[in-house]
Amino acid sequence: MTNKKLKTIDAKALPQHFDIAERERFWRQRWDTLGVEKFDESVPRDQVFAIDSPPPTVSGSLHMGHIFSYTHQDLIARFQRMRGKQVLYPMGWDDNGLPTERRVQNYYNVRAEPGAEHVENLDIQKERERLDLKKSRALVISRKNFIDLCHSVTAKDEEVFKDLFQRLGLSIDWRYEYATIDHESRRTAQLSFLDLYEKNELYSEAAPTMWDVDFQTAVAQAEVEDRELTGAFHDIEFGIADGDQLTDQGFVISTTRPELIPACVGVAAHPNDERYQHLFGKTAVTPMFFAPLPIFASEHTDPEKGSGILMVSTFGDQMDVDWWREHSLPLRQMLGANGRVLDIQFDQPNDGITWQSLRPEQANINIETIVGKTVHSARQRVVEMLRDASNSAIGNGTPLQGEPKPVTRPVRYFEKGDRPLEYLISRQWFVKSLDHQSTLIDAGRDIAWHPEFMRKRYENWTNNLNADWCISRQRYFGVPLPIWYQLDDQGNRQYGQVIVATPKQMPVDPMSDVPAGFDENQRDQPNGFTGERDIFDTWFTSSMTPQRVARWQQRDELMPSVFPMNLRPQGHDIIRTWAFYTILKSVLHHQEAPWKNIMVNGMIF
Repeated sequence: MTNKKLKTIDAKALPQHFDIAERERFWRQRWDTLGVEKFDESVPRDQVFAIDSPPPTVSGSLHMGHIFSYTHQDLIARFQRMRGKQVLYPMGWDDNGLPTERRVQNYYNVRAEPGAEHVENLDIQKERERLDLKKSRALVISRKNFIDLCHSVTAKDEEVFKDLFQRLGLSIDWRYEYATIDHESRRTAQLSFLDLYEKNELYSEAAPTMWDVDFQTAVAQAEVEDRELTGAFHDIEFGIADGDQLTDQGFVISTTRPELIPACVGVAAHPNDERYQHLFGKTAVTPMFFAPLPIFASEHTDPEKGSGILMVSTFGDQMDVDWWREHSLPLRQMLGANGRVLDIQFDQPNDGITWQSLRPEQANINIETIVGKTVHSARQRVVEMLRDASNSAIGNGTPLQGEPKPVTRPVRYFEKGDRPLEYLISRQWFVKSLDHQSTLIDAGRDIAWHPEFMRKRYENWTNNLNADWCISRQRYFGVPLPIWYQLDDQGNRQYGQVIVATPKQMPVDPMSDVPAGFDENQRDQPNGFTGERDIFDTWFTSSMTPQRVARWQQRDELMPSVFPMNLRPQGHDIIRTWAFYTILKSVLHHQEAPWKNIMVNGMIF
């Protein structure tokens, strides 16, 4: 008797190998036909499950970690659909910022400079041949040419990324695809700036900021990492002055940064340190440059570190910045934006003289030997000069006491940088963060963290903030700050007369667009205007992903239907950046947390 429910298959008719690519195409078409991933915008909020999915950085290749985390998200999206929810599962591409710029620089061997002439239909190879450039030399191109190359590279990368995600079978609704540099993302970021500006949550000032000397841009606290670096403590004898005369008295400071002696503006020791109490209120003198410095007490010094008495420079670290502000010390910035020593001229102490020296002629001879050098080269040369007895501030022996003592210490780097960060004075834009620490802690507690202990990482970061968020970057491929500055009759920027673009104008590029009430002929002319060159920190844009997907401040806005979103999936390494900044922006714009849940995944190594 034959079982009609069974079907006999001829083994010879079966393919010898399973065709994975064919099955991937089949199921992709099948799910697309069924509309499995399609989100219905008409349903009420309680039937919606919205995912603030992370836009991967488009600056290289996807790896196993991406597959690991996006598979988690897709499982949740499919599970919520099985529960009857309408799932909003978008996908974005984080394509602006330094990672993309570096990829383009390396791929094409080019470098953008503000004053470079724009070349229409740039052919890089022909341009290199025309200029007879060696392979080792980068081709200098205009801002616009460089941005065009960035767009070209990211567009190709996004196609590859999208194809892989589709082959994986991720149930993404591709109608909600976006890029962090596209038209609406630029508009959303600039609207965010306008809203914060009107709420007085933004400010601009010339202040000490952490600076990457290779990328030549300011960086924010969240982009900084400590790396262990081998250095040395140098025991250096400083002198003590009596009025404008040197004496034979001195004391020893141990420092790992002797190259900053020209930038010294003070000396500090602990008030309870009996070794130095007799020095408070007196005037110290630097070796080599013979600059007079105030000696003051500070509880922030560590008597057990080095010799227990410190030189205060502008600037070696954040503590130097704090002392500089607290004691109204002069500014002696010896490094330029490229990390090289500036041309400095010392003069006799007098009111209005920044670079003071009791022996200006000798100081200028010494400084001349390090002008133009990098920090590393300047340090080597300064140590050599400290072995010269003629550079002593007390006239007795060499300033360098003994040989440098090796030490390993944490040094701050930009997370994508190759050289240590410096603190330089530069004018930047900041979002007020320190004023909202307690509110941000409360907002974090309104979110369910999975796993729950990851909330502690967020709170530790928030509680230990020591600076407002620096959001301006001196780079090219990013969203421009939507502002212009009025110029006075001498053509100088009036930083107190900022012209902010209106919502109808956005997105704008101040380097090519004109503010209301002016015409192009007034650009960079006295009594005219000038456009802001800076772009936003990439996190300023990425922190608006919920609003970007929800079409914030657009006619067909989805905010009431999907915000706050139900879930933010992300890695633990970007709690201090993406999670923190998204919560900060949501609190400042909407006075609530951006999601109900955050799922933090681990890493694959």
